[in-house]
Amino acid sequence: MIPALMPNYARADIAFERGEGPYLFTAEGRRYLDFAAGVAVNALGHGHPHLVAALVEQAKRVWHYSNLYRVPGQEQMAARLVERTFADTVFFCNSGAEAVEASLKMARKYQDHVGSPERYRVITFENAFHGRTLATISAGTNAAHQKGFDPLVQGFDHCAFGNMNEVRAKITGETAAILVEPVQGEGGIHPAPRGFLKALREACDEHGLLLVFDEVQTGMGRTGKLFAYEWEGIAPDVMAVAKGIGGGFPIGACLATERAAAAMTAGTHGSTFGGNLLAMAAANAVLDVMLAPGFFERVQETGRYLGERLAATATRFPKAIETVRGTGMMWGVKCVVPYAEMTTRLRDHGLLTVPAGDNVVRFLPPLNIERAQVDDAVTALEKAAASFA
Repeated sequence: MIPALMPNYARADIAFERGEGPYLFTAEGRRYLDFAAGVAVNALGHGHPHLVAALVEQAKRVWHYSNLYRVPGQEQMAARLVERTFADTVFFCNSGAEAVEASLKMARKYQDHVGSPERYRVITFENAFHGRTLATISAGTNAAHQKGFDPLVQGFDHCAFGNMNEVRAKITGETAAILVEPVQGEGGIHPAPRGFLKALREACDEHGLLLVFDEVQTGMGRTGKLFAYEWEGIAPDVMAVAKGIGGGFPIGACLATERAAAAMTAGTHGSTFGGNLLAMAAANAVLDVMLAPGFFERVQETGRYLGERLAATATRFPKAIETVRGTGMMWGVKCVVPYAEMTTRLRDHGLLTVPAGDNVVRFLPPLNIERAQVDDAVTALEKAAASFA
């Protein structure tokens, strides 16, 4: 008999009663160091006092009244994002998949607006993950995500990640945009090869395409800058953001240039809950913390330390760990042993992590962790790896 709660998750048999900083606690008092962070969502850990205060204060006043009226928190957050990024305008939604959907719709609408309605196809990449809607699983290539959902949404052409020859060969008179993750997260923490994103920018400019970045996982400080594109010396036309932007509260955003969003007029797109007052209180509070002087420098420094410690552990335990790759606070440990067994043994040692493709275990800690907590996480990894030997 099917349970009352639909069984579409393979959940670990554990529940948490409260969180504090980088830790989660069960009702029995067992403490876990949280290097899953809600899959890169809890960017500032659990119970951050500034976020809690902002949400409580807003909750006392009003939660929701819809986008039929002005939402001052949206106006404030949009202005702050525009000031700090390439974007001229922002649309708020509830999740990463919705942000990517908005980006895909914008790409088609843009081409129609400039007189090329036949241009609707989007080039995406093998091993990518863009969400769980019909369109976003079609944009990806994961057969497990797609099985049973045929026919897939048409309009996506897939290339090998990092292969510009394939990209250029796939560009036709029907191509509208290129959609890419600066670092493939769900696929196993694969950073884009050096120069690849810049080459995509050049190809889009040459052929009149929009360049769309999926920064759902890499955005909001995860790579050591507010957004990963800042490392590349180029900018996209459209960018999907979610996860860390709300610090744990559900929110997504689609950022765009004026040129890309010119046709997104009243009635072209919308969201009932998108950018509601509680969400914007949380998002503005997250940005308060992240834009404080020295925040990203500290993320970069601690992230380098985490990467160095993980790499040293991989060298010590070659029978359990093949390699380590990543950047900032976004690291993947590619296992020799099955990753499911590794995540279980890490959990037994009090460390929560996230599985990914390519037999990888992701380390996605809160951005404000201390070196001592990095040391604790690596100690758990050492114990887990040693247990396989």
